[in-house]
Amino acid sequence: MKSFRSLLAVLLLASQVIAAPAGTATSSAAESTPTVPYASDDPNGILWSNSDDVVTTLETLEGSTKPEPMRGSLGSTVIGPQNVALDLMNPDALAPPTTDEGAVPAFKWPFSLSHNRLQTGGWARQQNLNQMPIATAIAGVDMRLEPGAIREMHWHVDAEWAYVLKGNLRVGTIDPEGRSYIGDVGPGDLWYFPAGFPHSIQALNGTDGAEFLLIFDSGSFSEDSTFLLTDWLAHVPKEVIAKNFQVDISAFDHIPAEELYIFPSAPPPENLESDLVVPNDTPIPYTFALSKVNSTKASGGSFKVVDSTTFNASTTIAAAEVEVEVGGMRELHWHPTEPEWTYFIEGQARITVYASSSTANTMDFNPSDIAYIPPSYGHYIENTGNTTLKFLEIFKSDRFQDVSLNQWLALTPPELVKAHLGLDDETISRLSKVKQEVVGPSN
Repeated sequence: MKSFRSLLAVLLLASQVIAAPAGTATSSAAESTPTVPYASDDPNGILWSNSDDVVTTLETLEGSTKPEPMRGSLGSTVIGPQNVALDLMNPDALAPPTTDEGAVPAFKWPFSLSHNRLQTGGWARQQNLNQMPIATAIAGVDMRLEPGAIREMHWHVDAEWAYVLKGNLRVGTIDPEGRSYIGDVGPGDLWYFPAGFPHSIQALNGTDGAEFLLIFDSGSFSEDSTFLLTDWLAHVPKEVIAKNFQVDISAFDHIPAEELYIFPSAPPPENLESDLVVPNDTPIPYTFALSKVNSTKASGGSFKVVDSTTFNASTTIAAAEVEVEVGGMRELHWHPTEPEWTYFIEGQARITVYASSSTANTMDFNPSDIAYIPPSYGHYIENTGNTTLKFLEIFKSDRFQDVSLNQWLALTPPELVKAHLGLDDETISRLSKVKQEVVGPSN
């Protein structure tokens, strides 16, 4: 394909040189003769809606209305077996834009495909390298606790960053100096526990309990390999335990014989202060009320950035909470050194990932789906639904960083931009010298 394009470009250039009047220059700074064909104007929108209720769509599906891998004159119908439900939710995989080329390693994982671990009092499902090999730096867990239920006291080799999706929780930890911290968090709030810090998580009293997203700063992290209080003591002789605590061995007659992991319990007292053994005395808090931070407004939505400059404890994870209005998009950009782990909370979206070397793929995303975009891969996130799109961009870093294509072009000498893209003066004047982050529908 590339060799054919190169030949076509040579033939085009040759024809233009032959056709030029004698003495006419074939190149100039502002109006240079193209050395390759101009980019195609073929429309590349989504060919069917992935925002409709899938069950309703399946019930009303008839004949040729089913999704087909066809775009213009390209492709053909499916005459063999077809998973219509998946094809309805992934239009840009079945009928990709003509701008796609090559194969990017799979950068989408739906939590719906993760094997769920069901417990009395809740559940947990995870994504790590086993599910998504490209995600080498970050792993995620979606966890649910019923009112009062406890994710038992434990610790990890990796740091833990969390975002509360629904409900309210009480979390606590101690640091290696024996200083303690306990805090309450609600929807949109965060906590962060450094690697090796023991901690606990319990849902507060309420109708539904809580659900939250856990992020770990290693792609190989496994929720099934954490260090659990009950699992440890079940594997220590009771006489050793009694000697450690300097009490009679009978005190441990009722310790569990195996791990609890998630289990039901009475909710903690409503008043946080009455639950403290000692007053909080850590140098910094390990929770952060992101829900109370004002969003930065943009032409196509809004965003909040949180990293170690605002949430001091979070030294290995930075994030942005982004909302994109209908028809808007997260602008074309890339992240210089860190991969982006993206979690979709509400709405529908599509992402095209550019991986250099003429390689780009487009995928579609729904709530609870995950995207993983390696460092420096150019991309956008477009709202393709009819409701507000909300998602988290998460990075293994102490700082949030991105590079805006719009800003880069606006701060580059205009003649250089014209030489690359052939833009006119009016378009150049509309480039933004400040990041847009989220932009609205085009004019």
